Amino acid sequence: MGSGDDGWARPGPTVEQRRTDLLVGVGVTAMALFNLTLANSAGMTFGPPPSLPEQVLWTVAVAAPLAVRRRLPLTVALVISVAFVAAQFRAAPEQQVTSGVLFCAIYTAGAWGRDHRRSRQVRAGIVAAMFVWLLISCWMSLDSIPPDAFADARGPVPPLAAAIVNAVLINILIFGFAYFFGETAWVAARRQHQLEVQAEELRRSRDEASERAVMGERLRIARELHDVVAHHVSVMGVQAAASRRVMDKDPARARTALSAIEQSARTAVDELRRMLALLRRGPGAEEAPATVGVERVESLLSGAREAGLTVRFGVFGEPAPLPDSLSQAAYRIVQESVTNTLKHAGAATLDVRIRYHAQELEVEATDDGRGGPVRSGGGLGLIGMRERVALHDGTLEAGPRPQGGFRVRARFPLRAQAATAGEPVPGGLPSDLTADAAA
Repeated sequence: MGSGDDGWARPGPTVEQRRTDLLVGVGVTAMALFNLTLANSAGMTFGPPPSLPEQVLWTVAVAAPLAVRRRLPLTVALVISVAFVAAQFRAAPEQQVTSGVLFCAIYTAGAWGRDHRRSRQVRAGIVAAMFVWLLISCWMSLDSIPPDAFADARGPVPPLAAAIVNAVLINILIFGFAYFFGETAWVAARRQHQLEVQAEELRRSRDEASERAVMGERLRIARELHDVVAHHVSVMGVQAAASRRVMDKDPARARTALSAIEQSARTAVDELRRMLALLRRGPGAEEAPATVGVERVESLLSGAREAGLTVRFGVFGEPAPLPDSLSQAAYRIVQESVTNTLKHAGAATLDVRIRYHAQELEVEATDDGRGGPVRSGGGLGLIGMRERVALHDGTLEAGPRPQGGFRVRARFPLRAQAATAGEPVPGGLPSDLTADAAA
């Protein structure tokens, strides 16, 4: 497969274009044969003409290849050029239609040649050969010029020189236009191809961006569903188990556990409704404000205490204003840590600390449970935590502690005034204050 100067090769003609070329070839051949009849009838000969069958042969040989001009452009140009010169050498009368055929062949070689560099060489060779033939034909005609051929000449240029220059200028115009128009058509086709490629790239980029947006939205909804459902169902499961164990011995505690289950169910339903409303929002709707944040961590831990955990909670440093999304992410980190502790750790104690440093917010949750190794890739909860932290350019550490238990530590960068880390927040809970749930 040939290529152009920039590596592009023009595709071949379509089926419809091939059908059109066939019809054009048949029509031009018929026109050339008709014009041959007219030329013979008018006595328009340029010397002793060959026999009629030979005249028909040369006329068809020049015109008929147009039927495949776009399928084999260089071959057709060469065949027509050779047949054209041979027909003139044999003094075939038909030269008007065939001259137009030669023009079309040179144009087609430039416009449809798949190897553009070779197309230029072939066209340049044909044009050069035509001028060589023009000079040869002029030289061969010198002896047959009648003495009175230039009887009416009146110009300052010698008649013979004027006739030769006139023929050369006409051929320069004919071949020059054929070459130029072929080149222009090829450049236009290449530009059209480039526009189509760019349009396809834009369409593909738009589709990929849409897919990424949809995937991002799906991941966000999946994280929210996991956080809401997993946490509340885990708490309800623990409380239901505790209620079942003490139902007969301590009905009051069972009722308390059932009340906690009811409250957890209502909270889960409220958050699920919020998410459904988010899914029903039309395109371009504003983002719904976060319904949970670090200010609600204490109420979250109250549910863990009711489920039987001993919880320690401390806030350190000077609280800084947090974006809703970051505050919600911090809350979800604590929520997932509580869920994992209740479901997997078999722990008795959970220690949660929120630290406001000068340049970052740190959320840490540790328990005294089994502290097994993190599975390859982590569970859905750990994946969700990593995604939330990554969205805020933060870092996450999650794994067993050397002294036992499991630790989750998330750090979120802040753009806030410097705060003194390690100082208890007025009204906050120091880390050594415990609230033990009744066992």
